Amino acid sequence: MSEKRSSIDIACRHLAEFDLPSEVSGLYELAYNLWWSWNPSARHLFSAIDSATWSRYRNPVELLLNIDRAQWEALVGNDTFMESYGAVTRELHDYLRAVDGSWFEQRFPDFAGGPIAYFSMEFGLHQSLAIYSGGLGVLSGDHCKSASDLGLPFVAVGLLYRFGYFRQTIDADGIQQHSYPEYDFHRLPLRPARGLGGGELIVDVPFPDRTVLAKVWVVRVGRVPLLLLDTDLVDNDAADRAITNVLYVRGREMRLAQELVLGVGGARALAALGVEPVVWHVNEGHSVLLQLERLRGMLEGSDSSFEQALAGVRRRVVFTSHTPVPAGNERFDHRLALRYIAPWAESLGIDPGHLLAMGHADQGVREQPFNLTVFALRTSSYANGVSRLNAEITDRMWRHLFPDRAAQEPCVEPITNGVHVPSWIGPEMRLLLVRALGVEWMSRLLEAEAWRTISELPDEEIWSAHQAQKERLLRFARASLRRQYARHGRSPEELRRVAQLFEPGVLTIGFARRFATYKRANLIFSDLHRLRQMLCHPERPVQIFLAGKAHPADRSGQELIQHIFKLSQEEGLHGRVVFLENYDMRVARMLVQGVDVWLNTPRRPLEASGTSGQKAAANGVLNCSTLDGWWPEGFDGENGWAIGGEEEGGEDWRRDQSDAASLYQVLDGGVIPTFYDRDEAGLSRRWVYMMKRAIATITPRFSSSRMVRDYVEEAYAPLFEQATASLGVDR
Repeated sequence: MSEKRSSIDIACRHLAEFDLPSEVSGLYELAYNLWWSWNPSARHLFSAIDSATWSRYRNPVELLLNIDRAQWEALVGNDTFMESYGAVTRELHDYLRAVDGSWFEQRFPDFAGGPIAYFSMEFGLHQSLAIYSGGLGVLSGDHCKSASDLGLPFVAVGLLYRFGYFRQTIDADGIQQHSYPEYDFHRLPLRPARGLGGGELIVDVPFPDRTVLAKVWVVRVGRVPLLLLDTDLVDNDAADRAITNVLYVRGREMRLAQELVLGVGGARALAALGVEPVVWHVNEGHSVLLQLERLRGMLEGSDSSFEQALAGVRRRVVFTSHTPVPAGNERFDHRLALRYIAPWAESLGIDPGHLLAMGHADQGVREQPFNLTVFALRTSSYANGVSRLNAEITDRMWRHLFPDRAAQEPCVEPITNGVHVPSWIGPEMRLLLVRALGVEWMSRLLEAEAWRTISELPDEEIWSAHQAQKERLLRFARASLRRQYARHGRSPEELRRVAQLFEPGVLTIGFARRFATYKRANLIFSDLHRLRQMLCHPERPVQIFLAGKAHPADRSGQELIQHIFKLSQEEGLHGRVVFLENYDMRVARMLVQGVDVWLNTPRRPLEASGTSGQKAAANGVLNCSTLDGWWPEGFDGENGWAIGGEEEGGEDWRRDQSDAASLYQVLDGGVIPTFYDRDEAGLSRRWVYMMKRAIATITPRFSSSRMVRDYVEEAYAPLFEQATASLGVDR
């Protein structure tokens, strides 16, 4: 029974051919479990095998494919390496088997149901597996990691993109260039799922005039299996092979095709594996078409009416909405939706108009778009936003869909996002957490009171750890900028001068996120004269690092990147402002671990939650943010700074002007003088106090361990009982 609760056992087919000696055969299991991505001892072990190859790929499968027998002979004969190998593989096995002591086991000792099935369009687990674009994917990856750490019965479902999300380069004119490298799945930490007959698992997905096949791959995320569907199969028509090529493709019909494969194909993959989820978690509307397959399954061979089947479907569904921005709530033209939905309506025995109406936001309007958020809200039992403010906004947006709901009863509940701290904490800060909280510090993320011991750490040690992480960021930034300038054709002398850029003693501000215009990356550039004075102050200088991608279809976002890049080349800004290209999880880790201040300037209330500032705070980086997303819950007046107030509405340009003035005032009157107010030992005691307070007050409250616990207590567990009570009805 404990083994069933620990993980979902999904058999995989052998894929890569590693020439591993028997003495280190455990490296195979280690390479194919992304537990290594948040375990520094595992990464150090891989680096010890071949540091140059590891530094190039940071992918253990690629690493092991490139090691020959002669190298293994030397490693197996190295006592230090073999001791490390034994310690790491034992640690992995202990982690996978230590179920009886997990949080979930202790909280629900008698649980005997199926797993929670978590569907998402993207998963950010590690930069080597590039099937994510940004915040939603990283949040999904962190959710899986903490579900594993807490011992939840959990399985995740997504798509495997042959070309992933684009790689970004910035040309000499500041224009974002997009490239889509083709990934060789045989060289990534994933394997094909084994079907019940022993072969590869292939599921069929019905389309309006054909059937599309999808192969199922498995990524192990600690104890959690992530199933990824892939349509690039020779048995598919060439046009259908491309369905899972690119994440967030701009074509509307192709996007709908992807979402059909994700939802319907994902539900069928679980059924083919004999997995019966007790709860279905729809993370954003992209995957909600799984409800069509579940409705079909409930009605097939049953005497139930459509309404009875719908009630059964709803009883087991949690839906998370991530954004109030219209573009983030997926909608499809009526004619396109009708073509894809009508065959399902026929199979369900209802009128297509009735099924389409479940996705209509405006009652009584004919031939309106089919909205996946609306469809998800109408087919779920529990809906949540990803911060308190976001839940309030989302509830106001969609309350009209539930006219019978009492005014005091929310339609959308809040569960604020969090981050998987072990994945984002820097190595020096991690050592300090071990000092303050013990070697089991990860298990104490649900004990907010325990984190007060952070205040007892010596100021000098906190500052020294931060400076070590900062200097690593500066080295990384110089190398990145040198490569970029070399590609632009800069002279050898200019490339040499890059080595003199970025001083470790200078106040360093970081800004990194998707370059949607409402996030206002240009707010700090509103008054260039004042900004130049700040950056070039002879005694209190400032440097700013920015990074982020704009979707290939987002012209405004791309123009904003070009504008900032050109500013970074101007006199007074060059060397003080830098744009780091190809923002991915590695760039993100460098920034949140190494800057002094994390800047966040969304136009309230459009930031659903935001998690980058939570990652920064875990590293002692101080947030300076508008009161949007998670920050109104995290800010206490002493763990960072707030920009502007809590008012909403009004013309955008007026709010931007007001927030820019507030930002400059906060920097001039708070951030900069506090940072440079040093004592005889060269420390700003006030700054270090705020760093400690940020770590202690933000890290446990905004960890994904707390977030997943809240999902269990508030969303999943109430459905466990409902599902158990109705087992004979809604299978």
